[in-house]
Amino acid sequence: MTRAFDAIIIGAGQAGPSLAGRLTAAGQQVAIIERHLFGGTCVNTGCKPTKTLVASAYAAHLARRSADYGVMIDAPIRIDMAKVRARADKVIMDSRSGVEGWLRNMKNCTVFDGHARFESANTVRVGDDLLTAPKIFINVGGRPVIPDFPGVNDVPYLTNSGMLKLDRVPKHLVVVGGSYIGLEFAQMFCRFGAEVTVVEKGPRLVSREDTDISELIREILEAEGIHIRTSAECITFKPHPDGVAVGVDCTEGTPEVIGSDVLLAVGRRPNTDDLGLDKAGVTVDARGYIEVDDSLATRVPGVYAMGDCNGRGAFTHTAYNDFEIIAANLLDGAGRKVSDRIPGYALFIDPPLGRVGMTVTQAKATGRKLLIGERPMKNVGRAVEKGETLGKMRVIVDAETKKILGAAILGTSGDEAIHGILDIMNAGADYTELQWAVPVHPTVSELIPTLLGDMKPA
Repeated sequence: MTRAFDAIIIGAGQAGPSLAGRLTAAGQQVAIIERHLFGGTCVNTGCKPTKTLVASAYAAHLARRSADYGVMIDAPIRIDMAKVRARADKVIMDSRSGVEGWLRNMKNCTVFDGHARFESANTVRVGDDLLTAPKIFINVGGRPVIPDFPGVNDVPYLTNSGMLKLDRVPKHLVVVGGSYIGLEFAQMFCRFGAEVTVVEKGPRLVSREDTDISELIREILEAEGIHIRTSAECITFKPHPDGVAVGVDCTEGTPEVIGSDVLLAVGRRPNTDDLGLDKAGVTVDARGYIEVDDSLATRVPGVYAMGDCNGRGAFTHTAYNDFEIIAANLLDGAGRKVSDRIPGYALFIDPPLGRVGMTVTQAKATGRKLLIGERPMKNVGRAVEKGETLGKMRVIVDAETKKILGAAILGTSGDEAIHGILDIMNAGADYTELQWAVPVHPTVSELIPTLLGDMKPA
């Protein structure tokens, strides 16, 4: 059966449903196809459940520190992992059902359950249904990379989705991958009571950050008892009576770590390999990401790619911004571009890292004259009052244009405070505009104007 629509959306992640809402409100007939779980990565295996677990882990950590605040707990705290998981599951189900219900009840929107495959540039098959439309939007997300390490297929392992199904605390969790996803799980399960070892192939954690920020993150995690093994040039796996033996060819330490459980967190890949993109003429790069221009259009007229599958961002907020760019250009006559987007993100360990724009390393590489302001969190009143003084704040400014180039806030509320800097950057204002601000006291954000007043040449 062939059915014609004004637009077809493949995938119901962060961008797809919102685009369906805009298009249908404009009177267009829209088909949206989802083959697995409504809501995509964020709702099902990413932001929603992991930040719920982070909150439970923070509660456990705070309970253990309660005496520091004069709150006495006279018995050791206990983790009920089944309840922890049930809480995360509820958050998932509430969000997933909300997205699905919205789409199924949306006027002018037809939901198709199944695997979409292109048959031509404007034709997509879903089971027995053949759908056609002059515009097709791909929003298929990504999945964990399974590294080609020796022995990886000979042992049981977990990915981020498998971790969310655990209703027990591993005896010894070995996290392979020292970046954002791996570190969040490492800290939360350490706080749940597991012994945790992080194995990273590179010389330091979260290598895209400046070296000093990476080292501070390592210090924070090691202070909680997490073992960090970097420079693991040759990582191998083999079965062991107590679980899995992970070989780590590091410059120091034992050559093997025995874990009861292993989490693979070495990156993600796009879900583009089984869509029949070649039949539509849609091209991908060497890593499988759909190639798009600055408006998120592919080389095929009328076909666009949004979210993780286009390689232009790996976050929920960048996927949503992809929708905003496409909708504004197609429906509002705007000329928005991906290259105008200022990169911002967070690492949700505790304390969190809020990041925007360039690192110091990146800024210096441009050859610009720089001003840099820094302050340790131990000198931030709000951090002292909360008893959470680990980390530092940093802002980087172009000395000649007075524009903020980037910032890092590793510390309590850093994931929220970073928005004050992100907003001024998006507004295109000089950093001096922030110096006139009268911030709320006591907050972490109130230190940003002071930070900008204390800058020194880099």
